[in-house]
Amino acid sequence: MTFQNASLILSGAFLLSASAIAQTPDYRADALYLLDLIDAEYAYAHRFDGRNPARGAQGVDPDSVTDPSSLLRFAECAVNALQDHHAVLGVSSPRSYGLTPSFNDLWVEFRDDVYVVTDVRAGSPAQAVGVTPGWRIASVAGLPIEEAVEGLCGGPYDTGAGKGFAARVLAAGPRDQARDFVFLDADGQAQALSLPNLYQVETEDRPLISVTEHEGVRVLRFNDSLGNGDLIAAIDEALSGARPDGLIIDLRDTPSGGDTLYARALMGRLIDDAKAYQRHALPQIERDTGVARQWVEEVLPRGDSLAGVPVVVLAGRWTGSMGEGLTLGLDAVADAVTIAAPMAGLLGAIYDYDLPHSGWTVKLPTETLYHVDGTPREAYRADIGLESADVRGPNGEDLALERAFEALGMESR
Repeated sequence: MTFQNASLILSGAFLLSASAIAQTPDYRADALYLLDLIDAEYAYAHRFDGRNPARGAQGVDPDSVTDPSSLLRFAECAVNALQDHHAVLGVSSPRSYGLTPSFNDLWVEFRDDVYVVTDVRAGSPAQAVGVTPGWRIASVAGLPIEEAVEGLCGGPYDTGAGKGFAARVLAAGPRDQARDFVFLDADGQAQALSLPNLYQVETEDRPLISVTEHEGVRVLRFNDSLGNGDLIAAIDEALSGARPDGLIIDLRDTPSGGDTLYARALMGRLIDDAKAYQRHALPQIERDTGVARQWVEEVLPRGDSLAGVPVVVLAGRWTGSMGEGLTLGLDAVADAVTIAAPMAGLLGAIYDYDLPHSGWTVKLPTETLYHVDGTPREAYRADIGLESADVRGPNGEDLALERAFEALGMESR
């Protein structure tokens, strides 16, 4: 497992030239613009009964914004208030919290009044030191977890879902420092651990798709590559040669999402005729005009068809955004069997918006997305549900992959 390093594009942005000082941007105006932007464009306001939760949230005070540093804090707090891992800023500093799920190896939820680790990313620093699902977080960065959640800007986090969101932000940690935790293990014993931040983990080269084959069944594991410009060629290479008896599409390591172009490139090889792939809607239009707008996106066949080859899809917590869309799309167009834990639940499709004075980019979920049967993408459940798609056997067996072979009528690998 490897993790990509993200560029911190604001790390030098606080240094203004003499000419820039003469024309200092109106940072407060950008703060007000961001609040209005969320009002106008955020597609999931129904989660907050139609209101903008950033207004009045902790750390979201336009009058406090006077410079780039205070604007960044304001914007990060406003985005946190949406409790939506798909709403992100295009700017950051070394102290900004890492993105979930791309740069987080712990999935944390608030259950029964405790903060419990419900999944651990395969091959990650957390897994390497023995953190397992079921462990509880007692403290993070030297603070009791409840105190840390209450202090995270963008709150209050007064629902179970909100507390889980805040805990995942804290678990990712500031990008420039190690993450210090006290966990309670399965026996209730305290385990004090310091984990490297995923932004600091050295990466290694991996193929865009790892391909293996066993008795005619071909396994394609996508290595967080759904936005890579060379992926179409890699897809065609992975599907070349003799027609397989079955395909296993492993999307358990696609947390960074990608582009629908590459999803359609894969699905197009598995069909003979145009098929509906997903539904889109712009709820803001209906909210503003009373007239709904919704449309269906199709995928078209391309290249040598593998239509009719049985397909199984593996997905889990580190299947994000386009990985989630591809899972639903393969269900719809290729009649795939899906085997998955709940996925990352990244909401909708994001649009980029620029703040007019600073020029900073804000990425907001603006479209709502659905399976063709009308199920919201974030509510989709697999044909075969798992608590953790990366669950391992006592000797490290990949039990989800074994289930995939079984679904194709083969013995467990």
